[in-house]
Amino acid sequence: MHSITRRSRLGRAAALALVTAASTVGCVTLQGPPDPQDPWESLNRGVFSFNQTVDRAVVKPLAETYQLLTPAVVDRSVTNFFSNINDVVVVVNDVLQLKIEQAVSDLGRIVANSTFGLLGLFDVATTLGMEKHDEDFGQTLGYWGIDTGPYLVLPLLGPSNVRDTFGWAGDIAVSPLTDVESPVRGWLLALRVVDIRADLLSASRIAETAALDEYVFLRDVYLQRRRYLVYDGSPPPMPLEDE
Repeated sequence: MHSITRRSRLGRAAALALVTAASTVGCVTLQGPPDPQDPWESLNRGVFSFNQTVDRAVVKPLAETYQLLTPAVVDRSVTNFFSNINDVVVVVNDVLQLKIEQAVSDLGRIVANSTFGLLGLFDVATTLGMEKHDEDFGQTLGYWGIDTGPYLVLPLLGPSNVRDTFGWAGDIAVSPLTDVESPVRGWLLALRVVDIRADLLSASRIAETAALDEYVFLRDVYLQRRRYLVYDGSPPPMPLEDE
């Protein structure tokens, strides 16, 4: 259930990252030196195995049923609705990263989609030329020079690292969903999880078939993508010893 955590927000982007990675790390072997970014690999593998078991038994079947029964236009509207909510988190982190022009644009997205887009069910902001951005507290910490810390697999939540785990807590604190009363909040969170997992079904199939070691494959994709996001798509060259 690795992908439930973060895109969390960007199903198509994650799928693209997996496709790209498949061409470069598809020949991962089960043997090799330990990764310095993953000193807790033994523990992480245990949590990863637990997450995979829960995913295959519960979440993936729900996502497949949801995808089968939900018309494409409704599925897209559900994704848009949660994307609009997440734009609140994006705006906060735009400001914290001093990206004021981007913050204004993302605030405009919220206004446009919440009004003309009927509470975010329709993404009219993109049609109007307001680009969708992806910012979170983990990226903000990275922007200000905080190191990632070791790679970490969280129970049920999936791939992370020490920095992004603290960032994830910050995302929760500012998300509008936090202010929704129970049990409505619980149902919304459940729908969000299933919608995200449904959007990532094709990506997970790639991961399952592209690598001999799915754990290593997903870890490398996650670390590469987070680095890409922290540096806004232009990460500096990796040090020679890391390469």
